[in-house]
Amino acid sequence: MPANETVLSAVDSRGVATVTLNRPAVNNAYNGELIDGLLETIAGLERQDLRCVVLRGSGRHFQAGADLSFLQDLRRGSAEANLEFSRRTVAAIEALRQFPRPTVAVVHGGCFGGGVGIAGACDIAVAADDAVFALTEVHWGITPAPIIPLLVDRIGSRALGRLALTGERFGAAEALRIGLVHEICPAAQLATAAARIIENLLLAAPEAVMMTKRLIAESVETPFNPAFRDRITTEAAERRVLSEAAEGLLSFAEKRKPKWYPERAGGG
Repeated sequence: MPANETVLSAVDSRGVATVTLNRPAVNNAYNGELIDGLLETIAGLERQDLRCVVLRGSGRHFQAGADLSFLQDLRRGSAEANLEFSRRTVAAIEALRQFPRPTVAVVHGGCFGGGVGIAGACDIAVAADDAVFALTEVHWGITPAPIIPLLVDRIGSRALGRLALTGERFGAAEALRIGLVHEICPAAQLATAAARIIENLLLAAPEAVMMTKRLIAESVETPFNPAFRDRITTEAAERRVLSEAAEGLLSFAEKRKPKWYPERAGGG
């Protein structure tokens, strides 16, 4: 059990670990506690003899991105705390991406912002056919910097360009088309779809699987070099304290269009 209960984990007799994001009251939106819980949980599981890890969200949604009240607290806090949170966020995504055993994301409901990164960091992703995805950061005046290199690798710069620049929502069929998820199915069949994937992983030789995952990662490492990782960490932290972020978060909280939206947009 992790030091906090925002991320739960359990390991069954087959060596299959289930990790559950557990802030259902806020749709599993991430804050410092959840990011720390994810880091601690992944580190703890890495020390165990596992076959695979399955990642889920509790409640109605998989993961709804950032907790806006937490982001506001970061804006008002010290520059050091802001930067440290970005470091931990990048570290959590990296730890999940680099986990030595196969990881499977099971996505239902909403999967927004950092949730897209979490799903993308897993080796395999299956989603309910009514799941909804979005990279909404630019609507809040911030950027998805910590997950951009990962998503360029997973879905390509062309697909990411549209989705990350517009912040528009897209459905499970589009997530499947661009390669963010591998399979979609009715929500009632998610457990069955995940069980089939797990069964195939269990049929595969554990050490061969681990080496195959390592070789795939080594083939695409360039975007994740330390210097670029430092850049995305700093970008995420610095962007939060700019005026665009203040307006973006406020307009979202007040359920209105941001001030940068043209008054005559869409008009003649």
